[in-house]
Amino acid sequence: MKSLKKLFLLLIVVGLVAAGIFYFRDTAAPQLSLTPGSGPISKNTKLLLSLNDAGMGIKNVQVVVIQGNDQFPLLKRDFPPQTGVADLDLDLSVLKLQEGALQIEVSTTDQSIYHFGKGNSTQQLFTLTYDSRAPIISLLSKAHNFTKGGSGLVSFGLNEEVETAGVQFEDYFFPAYLQESGNYACLLAYPYNVKESDFVPRVIARDLAGNERQLGIYYRANNKKFRQRKINISDRFLAQKIPEFETFAPDSDSPLDTFLYVNREVRQQNRAKIAEFGRNTSSTPLWNGPFIRQPKAASLARFADYRTYYYNGKEIDKQVHMGQDLASVAQAEIVAENAGEVIWGEYLGIYGLCVIVDHGLGLQSLYAHMSQLDVQPGDMLTRGQIIGRSGATGMAGGDHLHLGIFVSGVAVQPIEWWDGHWLQANIDSKL
Repeated sequence: MKSLKKLFLLLIVVGLVAAGIFYFRDTAAPQLSLTPGSGPISKNTKLLLSLNDAGMGIKNVQVVVIQGNDQFPLLKRDFPPQTGVADLDLDLSVLKLQEGALQIEVSTTDQSIYHFGKGNSTQQLFTLTYDSRAPIISLLSKAHNFTKGGSGLVSFGLNEEVETAGVQFEDYFFPAYLQESGNYACLLAYPYNVKESDFVPRVIARDLAGNERQLGIYYRANNKKFRQRKINISDRFLAQKIPEFETFAPDSDSPLDTFLYVNREVRQQNRAKIAEFGRNTSSTPLWNGPFIRQPKAASLARFADYRTYYYNGKEIDKQVHMGQDLASVAQAEIVAENAGEVIWGEYLGIYGLCVIVDHGLGLQSLYAHMSQLDVQPGDMLTRGQIIGRSGATGMAGGDHLHLGIFVSGVAVQPIEWWDGHWLQANIDSKL
């Protein structure tokens, strides 16, 4: 009998211990987060509610939106056992909300039997601002004249803080920058390869809640044709230039294959890099007056020359020349075309040794094929300051300067920026 009593007591103790372990196995409340969890929102804002319970899993969740004295049930859901993680989209468009502050109350409970079977619960309150009104755009600049391959500027005002603002057409977006006056200035390009019918620029502004408004502008677009040029690639040229590029295409079977790889693939990589540089810009203009054309330099090639390459009389490639080639004497002194900050000063693929200067508002100048650099990133330059000497580095057939002008990474016609009358009428007068 005594042994049976001891066994019975032992079973009771074991049972109590097991029950205690089971009861206390999950005492941690579920975790929750809301993205965004603060700031302005609209009916189009994508609200993501994330739930997590590392114990016995999530049991249920309830979401209520509170605005003033009104409460709007938004979501109520039960979960199957062992649901450890849940991501839920909250749709505010189904509610009739007013402008202004609101709160989102989230309550969730897990599957634990702790708290006498009620489980662990978490409740959290998120305070946000409901904004359903798109920003109001006030166009300030009036006459807008664009020439294909050229530049222009649009200025406008906004009635509220925005997440993004600028000018858009097709797949192009040119950001606008807030000025000390409180207005926005947007420097944009009419790309050389965009059809006149597709060039329909419009101002776009998106506020912090995601509300968006677009506004058309009055403008005149002038078409322009660009030259067709033939470029003969000789064995002598390949023997001279390809050793510089062999590391770019180690698997190429011949100097010609290396040339084609560099002329196509490396060229695109370099242009993508320049597009990245376009975002690294001063929000205010740094230039001062018209740009300086390199002294005593003759033009060798023009912006947007359509080039067809031939080897042994056979067409092998087609590319577009994105700059102005200028030459005077070998290793000529190169000057900064205008004031700005150096943001690049080293080797860059087809451009060889080059310098890139930021002039603000996304406007940047590139000086390529140089033999010597006298400046480095971070240097602030004055208009006409010597930055190095011309050369034949990169994909250059002889000593010259390749000058590129870019607006937010899009190549534009340099000659406009040399023209003080054009600059005053189309750019400076609108700032």
